Amino acid sequence: QVHLVESGGGLVQAGGSLRLSCAVSGRTLSNYAMGWFRQAPGKEREFVAAISYIGGSTVYADSVKGRFGISRDDAKNTLYLQMNNLKPDDTAVYYCASSTSIVVVSTPSDFGSWGRGTQVTVSS
Repeated sequence: QVHLVESGGGLVQAGGSLRLSCAVSGRTLSNYAMGWFRQAPGKEREFVAAISYIGGSTVYADSVKGRFGISRDDAKNTLYLQMNNLKPDDTAVYYCASSTSIVVVSTPSDFGSWGRGTQVTVSS
């Protein structure tokens, strides 16, 4: 069973940056496609970014394209989400998730394991 733990959230002013980390244990990160999702109060969980199992292909939600970057360090078994030029609308709990897919995927049902999330709050 893969275990995911997010960290790096916090309070930041609009225009600032944060880097989220997701530590993976239980299985080797390199065997999984990975993704980041977020959920704001009163809203459904939404896709943010994902990276494939092989080749490092990435996909982003339109709302974060050009501002966020997903990456993985398989040697450290860690997934990252670099978030730049943050906006108040980015405020949410951010979750990392793993998938057994070998291609990049982006819907919640494609991901079988989830972390507990880390809060990101962007003030205006």
